[in-house]
Amino acid sequence: MRVFGVVGWKNNGKTTLVERLVGHLTGAEYDVSTVKHAHHEVYLDQPGKDSWRHRQAGAREVVLATARRWAVIHELRGEAEPPLHALLARMTPVDLVIVEGFKRFSHPKLEVHRRERGTPLLAAEDASIVALATDEPFRELRLPQFGLDDVPAIAAFVLERAAPWSTR
Repeated sequence: MRVFGVVGWKNNGKTTLVERLVGHLTGAEYDVSTVKHAHHEVYLDQPGKDSWRHRQAGAREVVLATARRWAVIHELRGEAEPPLHALLARMTPVDLVIVEGFKRFSHPKLEVHRRERGTPLLAAEDASIVALATDEPFRELRLPQFGLDDVPAIAAFVLERAAPWSTR
């Protein structure tokens, strides 16, 4: 399994790029999974529903299974947020895992940057960022730079630079 990240400040287009990369790569017959880091609460079940009731009763994990998909909801119950490697260890092996967020971990990453957002570049201070997808050139940075819509070139770069990862 290989891992590559997509990072950037809020509303710079990370999710849009990840969505387009996944579509491009799966269309080319790669088996791709994603990990998305969120800075807010996310609820996969609704109050009153069975899985919600199981969690409320104290279950550590609830597996919700249907004929089309299944999900594991793991309650931390006061434990620290797991590091990226712990989450990757729980995933089914695939050709590539694209990680959105988790910018503080050392896997290779591409930063998404939009001029209109006016946010500073993460790449200026983070050696694990190995490329930019941007709508403005940064000549002072010695990193490969791609247009935000150049999904085929970005996908080829991701496949070339993704880091091998194993459960060891």
